Amino acid sequence: MTRTFFFLLIALFLDNGVVAQRTPNRQAVPIIFDTDMGPDYDDVGAITLLHALADSGQARILATIASTKYPKVTQVIDVLNTYFGRPDVPIGVPKGAAVTDKDTQHWSDTLVARYPHSVRSNNDVPDAVALYRQILAKQPDKSVTIVTVGFLTNLANLLQSKPDQYSNLSGRDLVTRKVKQLVSMAGKFPSGREYNVFKDAPASKVVFNTWPTPVLLSGFEIGEQIKTGLPLTRNKAIRNSPVKDVFRICLPMAKEDNNGRMSWDQTAVLVAIKGPAPYYTVKTGRMTVNTDGSNTWTSTGKGHQHLVVNMPVPQVQAKINQLMQHQPVKR
Repeated sequence: MTRTFFFLLIALFLDNGVVAQRTPNRQAVPIIFDTDMGPDYDDVGAITLLHALADSGQARILATIASTKYPKVTQVIDVLNTYFGRPDVPIGVPKGAAVTDKDTQHWSDTLVARYPHSVRSNNDVPDAVALYRQILAKQPDKSVTIVTVGFLTNLANLLQSKPDQYSNLSGRDLVTRKVKQLVSMAGKFPSGREYNVFKDAPASKVVFNTWPTPVLLSGFEIGEQIKTGLPLTRNKAIRNSPVKDVFRICLPMAKEDNNGRMSWDQTAVLVAIKGPAPYYTVKTGRMTVNTDGSNTWTSTGKGHQHLVVNMPVPQVQAKINQLMQHQPVKR
């Protein structure tokens, strides 16, 4: 049996078993999920992984925070949290200057029109930085993993924030005390110009130059190879699903998605909760962000790691496709 055929058999097996098994002996990772939900739809796959791994006892969702502020973004996040049985997960949105890019395939309109949610506008939720500070202040020291799969706007603002009613610490000191690691879908390695970084380049420079905890980066080249969503759209047992609707609407709209959507954001969530191994190894060094939003990598630097492919792509792809078919757990 060839290796390729073997991994295809694994993929077929995994795609037919779509529920996340609960693993009660593993300590749940406290996660704040920061997302540009809208310009692309791999974020929808990523938040599905987040809820699937929370349902299996591997993650505890502290907040879901938007890094863009187009009008429907918080409604979309609320739709997905509500669908997965967590309508009370806090949601935040930047209230100051921020990217306003939204989806051009209008899937967000379908979700807001078809599925229950209580958030009616971005005005209904708190400012992103205020929510970060409120959540972090309550957590044990060195406990929180922040996963950002969008723009670095909120995190730059958090680092620069002042003491407030939630904490007498500056933003940088609060992050240093409470955050265990930052996992970010950002950059291209060894060098390149990637959307999440260049879209708000000043914020990216602030974060990657000054973030005080370990940083793990899933680069463009990682998710580019992983194509997901087709097994979900073909699964007839899944009905009335906002996740399935998004991929059903969007996959046919772009020729590049004929075999599935490239899956950048899902990889960040996967490794943030389960760790890089066995899916990836890591290289240690330092990412530098240039003024134009491009990035370079210095292997002699410290503080950053980026993912390097270890497990064959078809096997990682099968795992992500499996988790993307996760269905809400009755509570």
